[in-house]
Amino acid sequence: MHANRREILRYTAAAATVAALPASFAQNTAAGIDARDRVFITNEDSNTVVVIDPRSNTVETTINLTSFDEDARPPFRYVTAGVAPTHAAMIHKPLYHGCIDAHGAVPSPDGRLLATSGRGSSNIYLIDAVEKRVIGNTPNPAAGPSTNAERLSSGILVGREPHEPTFSRNGKELWVTLRGEDRIAILDVGRALRQLRGSEVSAVRQFLPTLNGPAQVWFNREGTLAFVASQKVAKVDVFSVNPGADGYSQPQHLRTLDISAQDKLGFTPFMKTTPDGKEVWFSHKLMDAVSCRSTREGFELLDNVSLGALGRPNHVEFVANAKGSVVYASLARVDDSGSGGVASSQIAIIDRSAKPGERKMVASFFSHGREAHGLWTNPENTLLYVAHEQDELPGTPNAGQTVCSAFDVSDPFQPQFIAQIPLGNLALPSGGLRNKKSINLVYVRPGVKGQTA
Repeated sequence: MHANRREILRYTAAAATVAALPASFAQNTAAGIDARDRVFITNEDSNTVVVIDPRSNTVETTINLTSFDEDARPPFRYVTAGVAPTHAAMIHKPLYHGCIDAHGAVPSPDGRLLATSGRGSSNIYLIDAVEKRVIGNTPNPAAGPSTNAERLSSGILVGREPHEPTFSRNGKELWVTLRGEDRIAILDVGRALRQLRGSEVSAVRQFLPTLNGPAQVWFNREGTLAFVASQKVAKVDVFSVNPGADGYSQPQHLRTLDISAQDKLGFTPFMKTTPDGKEVWFSHKLMDAVSCRSTREGFELLDNVSLGALGRPNHVEFVANAKGSVVYASLARVDDSGSGGVASSQIAIIDRSAKPGERKMVASFFSHGREAHGLWTNPENTLLYVAHEQDELPGTPNAGQTVCSAFDVSDPFQPQFIAQIPLGNLALPSGGLRNKKSINLVYVRPGVKGQTA
């Protein structure tokens, strides 16, 4: 067998990566990876969810949210007459009923469910994180050698432009921000599962009016407050959840915070509360900054941290272990001076152990991919995974591939690169659909309380 130049480069780079792994990595991963652990990544342009096994840092499977190849006739196919459509043509093919613009993703408090939003198809899918399959799929009556065995679920229709779903802390509800409708769809998770399995029930409990262009909901540690950020106005809504005896919410608007001093352009796409529950951090993408507020009544501003010109932060993640406490922010900006001279985004490091009001960006590291987006750490806070929107450049080992990167963060101030993981293709009967444009990434350990618990 003869290897071409690209293959030789790939194998050489892989060997160099293994040789360069930190000496502590084997010990850290032995303590920091459970056999149940998986990394899930939503891919907006391919409408797929990639599943990575962190023990090998390879793609284990790809979950199909498209409806291609459910029938052998051309209008249903992905590849017709040897031609693969562009993304725009792909989602407008006749009789396509699959996901459009797979975007948000979040695990349930026990890690057994994953909720994924289809921005363009206005729906939510629930995925079994143990079986790694879409809940509600049905046997395909046209199944055969050239067609898929299952027909994709229609999911749950929630409204225009569902951006991010978030489970309530008790796992009974799923709150979905509808950026195009200025409201939040609140779903009963139990009823959602029954609806997806064919029962004549409605999953949506209520629609909650909120800010113009709501981007995301995140709950405080106790599950008593819900914070809502916006991508259209420089405000944050705060709701009292008021769970009843049955655990379901009876939300009441508490107050609206003016964050125009931190985000005068009104574009805050992501937020997250710290593991100790004391703070909520916001990503102000067009202001190249992140800010932090108290989750206690008053919700005072604690920090506003600049991330540099055109940093364009996407997500934030927290790591706290024996060697320090930090906030990571993924930067969409792509810099030419990446590792090995390859263009790459960076991850900002903010020292969270400094006193409130004095916290700042103290360093950064290259993400080994372009346009870094989703971030998530393992429960032990020793590993970090990073998703990227853009493909790798020609002449690089994973050229033309969307990649995920893994880091050893046992010293959170000095992350050590472990692997760049190409996401490959979804193998459809008519041809390979390349997993493309990664957005949200979550690290899940089914059966164990995670970050949303």
